[in-house]
Parts: sequence; structure tokens; C-alpha cells
Amino acid sequence: MPGHQPSNPQSTAPSPIVTLTVGREGRLFAAHEDVLRQSPFFTAACSENFFDAQNRRISLPDEEPEVFSAVLEYLYKGDYYPRLIHNRQRNSWELEDQPKTASRSPHPSPNPQAAGGRAAGASPEAAVYISSIGADILRDTVVYCAAERYGLDELKRLALRKQGLQAGIDVGTILRSAQYAYAHTPDSDSRLRAHYLALIIRCRKTFKRSGTMQAEMEAGGSKLFFDLFVAMCNHLDDVIEVSNVRTPKTV
Repeated sequence: MPGHQPSNPQSTAPSPIVTLTVGREGRLFAAHEDVLRQSPFFTAACSENFFDAQNRRISLPDEEPEVFSAVLEYLYKGDYYPRLIHNRQRNSWELEDQPKTASRSPHPSPNPQAAGGRAAGASPEAAVYISSIGADILRDTVVYCAAERYGLDELKRLALRKQGLQAGIDVGTILRSAQYAYAHTPDSDSRLRAHYLALIIRCRKTFKRSGTMQAEMEAGGSKLFFDLFVAMCNHLDDVIEVSNVRTPKTV
């Protein structure tokens, strides 16, 4: 797959090792400095005050260890688990270890009052528990937002592509993930936010029946729902315009 070139272990061997303390519990990671410097964020971190030059240590207390692990795997290998795999027989891309029977459409949440989780057909790796929220968020969304923080545009593109291949996710997880995306991307973001708007519009019948969707909209407090309103209006305008073109007008 074209794009990010994983680091060559032989070329990174002489590079100094940096220790990273990640998350509230201080989980430790180790990485070569020149691998980290693929990210503008870590290039700056290796030079600024919160980089301990003597111990070569960076502290990331607000990062989720599982998310950082995916970012680090990408920096070394050019992908993160579950990897993007090319199916030669079908000439298509798919995720490794994804259930073959998973439905492409969202599932209603089993309990709209609960935090929600993975639907039965979803991959067990599709979502990750985010301690600051206390609920599951789609892994690729969280990785995309981390890539935004770390200045890794290729990782953003990869995460978005992989999220488009996920299936069998319940409505509650999708809505939480959409709001997480809105909270952790700039207003100028035109990819991940648009992905969620298009998904909700495309599967609007499922979302319309969802008690979770109703509860979230009544609670408000997110730009997601105004953007969704605008996108729905634009979609309706497009449908009407196409209908008018196909239907001869009478005077």
C-alpha cells in the first residue's frame, strides 16, 4: 500500500532510546528517537522543556496507552492492528481478523440507557475503552484524532480508510464516536466529521428508530447535530433537484 514508509530497524539501531510515560497509570513505552521524530509533535517534544534530556523521557499523561500503542506500531511498521490487507481474489481491501458475517449497517443499541458496546457482529478490536469518557469509542476514530495531535496526516488517511471497512457497530458506539471526533478535531476537519454525517444520513432509518439517537439529540451540546441538520438539508435539496430534472414540468 502506498503512503507511509515504516522505519528500517537497522537505520534506527544507533538512535537513542526514549522512554514515554503514557496515561494516568504511567504505562511505560520505549521508542527510538528518530522514529518518534517522524511526528512534528515529538520532534518538538524532544527539544522542549517537558523532554527530560538526562533520562530521555517524555510524559503523556492524557493519552490512552492502547491508542499510543497503535500510533507507535504505525511509526515502526506503517500500519496498526488490525492491519489493512489486500484480498487478491476480490481485488479489494479488508481488515485482518474481521468477522466474515458482519453486517455493514449499524445496529440499534441493545439498551439506549446504557453506555453501549460492540454489536454481536462487530470485530472485538473495532472499539477501544476510553477511560476519560468511561465508554467504548471506535478505535480508528481515536487513532485519527491522535494522528491529528501528532501531525501524522498519512495515519489520519489510513485510520479513516480502515474505519470505512468496519461493520456491525451499534448506534450508541457510533454516536459516541462521532461526538468524540467533534471534540478532538478542529472545525476545519472535512474528513472524519463528514464520514460520520454521511454514515448517519445513509443509515437514517436505523438512527431514526434509535432511542439512543433521540436521547443524544434531546441532550444537545454538540456541533454534530447542527452539522447533521445542514447535511440532511443539502441531501434533501439534491434529491429534489434530481427529481425535478427527471420529471417534466407542466405550465
